[in-house]
Amino acid sequence: MTKKLLIKHATGLSNIQTDAKSIRNAVFVHEQKIPAELEFDEFDATTIHFVGYLEDLAVTTCRVAINADIQQAKIQRVATLIDCRGQHLASQLLESVLETLTTDIPVASITLDAQLPAQHFYEQLGFIPVGQQFEEAGIPHIQMTKTIKA
Repeated sequence: MTKKLLIKHATGLSNIQTDAKSIRNAVFVHEQKIPAELEFDEFDATTIHFVGYLEDLAVTTCRVAINADIQQAKIQRVATLIDCRGQHLASQLLESVLETLTTDIPVASITLDAQLPAQHFYEQLGFIPVGQQFEEAGIPHIQMTKTIKA
């Protein structure tokens, strides 16, 4: 049985952003060895932070940057704590993000830069790869996009 997440979001600095930072620190900085100065940047203050909670524990997160001029959103920093993977928690989180982006914050397209091992996961959510593979923080990525129907 899939556990049901409570999903919260807030823009910029907040308790939700603090919880997101804790997950990102565990996954990206400690587990994947990405330098903290690359992981945490000036965009944390202006992006929308989404966090999924099991009971009171923050377990999965992402942030979303909105470019209103071109009606585009970019999903970034998707992470789930290692002990909580394999439970479809990131899927629940991203389905909630996609719902929010198509109803509350109308956008025409959504992009993300997927780590290659996660490409299939994003394809299952309707994203398609575009362009060539590239490296970010020493990890191979591919840009992916999803067009929102009007």
